[in-house]
Amino acid sequence: MFSNAQNFKIDNVNVHLFEDSQKEGWKMLLKNIASNALHDSSARFDAPKCDEGTRVEVTKELMDWMQDREAPQRLLCMTGAAGAGKSALQQTIAGKCSKSNTLGSAFFFSAADPTRNDLTHIVPTIACQLGLRNPALRDAIGKAIEDDPLIFKKTLGIQMDTLIVAPFQRVCASGALDSSKFPHAILIDGLDECRGEDNQDELLSSIKHCLLENDLPFRIFIASRPEWAIRTALANDPEGYLYRLAYHMKLSDMYDAAGDIRRYLWTRLRGIGSRSRDSRAQSPLWPTKEDIEKLVAAASGQFVYAATVVKYLSERRGSPVDRLRAIINWTPEGGQQTRPLELLDNLYRNILSTAKELYEAVDTNRGRDFLLLVRAHQMNSDARMDGRQSSIRTFDEIISLEEGGHQVLFSDLHSLVFVRQNPRRAEAWEEMHSYHLSFSEFLDSELRAQHLFVSETRVRQYVVESCLQKLLQQEDFLGDWSFNSIISALHRYSDNQITYVNDFRLIDFTRNNGWGRIDERLSSHVKVDRFRWWSDLARFTLNARQRLNDDLHEHELADIVKSYFDKWKERYKEDGFTEEE
Repeated sequence: MFSNAQNFKIDNVNVHLFEDSQKEGWKMLLKNIASNALHDSSARFDAPKCDEGTRVEVTKELMDWMQDREAPQRLLCMTGAAGAGKSALQQTIAGKCSKSNTLGSAFFFSAADPTRNDLTHIVPTIACQLGLRNPALRDAIGKAIEDDPLIFKKTLGIQMDTLIVAPFQRVCASGALDSSKFPHAILIDGLDECRGEDNQDELLSSIKHCLLENDLPFRIFIASRPEWAIRTALANDPEGYLYRLAYHMKLSDMYDAAGDIRRYLWTRLRGIGSRSRDSRAQSPLWPTKEDIEKLVAAASGQFVYAATVVKYLSERRGSPVDRLRAIINWTPEGGQQTRPLELLDNLYRNILSTAKELYEAVDTNRGRDFLLLVRAHQMNSDARMDGRQSSIRTFDEIISLEEGGHQVLFSDLHSLVFVRQNPRRAEAWEEMHSYHLSFSEFLDSELRAQHLFVSETRVRQYVVESCLQKLLQQEDFLGDWSFNSIISALHRYSDNQITYVNDFRLIDFTRNNGWGRIDERLSSHVKVDRFRWWSDLARFTLNARQRLNDDLHEHELADIVKSYFDKWKERYKEDGFTEEE
């Protein structure tokens, strides 16, 4: 990565390379580091960091943990939703540690940078920064490389032992390094941006075995979206291998960022206004409190939304007043040419595309449409179908996923969505939620989602046809609760329109005694909610008859449907309900 005989700077330490005096091992190390991953790299000159007066509480907790050398847990893992401000916090902590001379090393992953999107350069980069803190350690690291010139081609654990653990222990034993005074903070940001889940897991495992299980002074701070590798390592059930060793800070759960986002927006927008040529923006009345509160509500606790707004308003080609109004009034149906949330949408498209590729590559998921299933769950969770929804487990069954299928479906979307129990519903009633309101709006908008968009019509068709397929299965396969749920979903997603079922499926359902199977269930199970099934099923049945008779000219099949409708109508009257009900 570096040619011979150069001068460059790492964390404000000047490094001079001279052909005649520099040891060969150190020169080899410098050729294998990722300078773009440093916290003060010129490649990251505009890196996000916390504004003054924001994230005060969480920053204090992080620095208190970092400075407490005696605390038993030497690994802190901070997880949070996409756009929650993890990288800004890491950058802020790196700056504070650098000023206090406690920063040993930092490595910032980036999926878009090939020099820092895998494990190739992370150990050499960390070792290099540590070596610059102590001349004897630097010499020991260089000697280790001279003894094993192929070290950079070996496994991550061997690299970590050879380039960090052994040299550090050797120099400490010689008395040339006082570990109690050595800069002890090691920061790793964006673990989820390291390519490949197995690579992420290998890094965490190597940190455990090499750095945590040896008597070293380092305190390690890792930030990541809650994706598979770090989520399973930190899990308590089943217990992950880092569960007892790490302090797990769940940023999105532990801290309400609304106040910080509000302060951030006030400061930044007033600054933009003061520099603007638009006299309206220079007014002390801009922005209004109402404008700020609307933006805070739209941010849903995620700093990425606020940062996107600020970046959009900072463009010099337009008035910030007009641009702010465009953001607040923007709707996907409004026909506007501007796309104020494009940066945010790029983030969503990246996460969704990666998750789709990983899900559909699994053999057991072959033939499944990842985006269709995610969109179906989103529409169910929003209760937009007749104001009703199914629990997430029931909906799995409705759309033909195996038990717990949503857990696999969402396994690479934990930075965008989460599942929680609704305390006002039954004990097992769990629902999907988005961390960020704009993600649900993104899924709803073809303009924003682009090639990842799934229309509401496609979801309706899929759910209705899944319901019909379920009803054709053996009667005993469905319990009473499942039967009621499927009938209810059939009504909600058909929206009283049989057009959501294709011709073949409707004919097949009728010819294969689908209506008869419904009748058998209604006749033999007293637990069926008859009022609900009648209101849910009646219009769908009438529309099915009309389509078979008028559009498809399947008159005999239409008569079959009519016979069941008449039978159910009589039963409905016997239960004491009136036509109006």
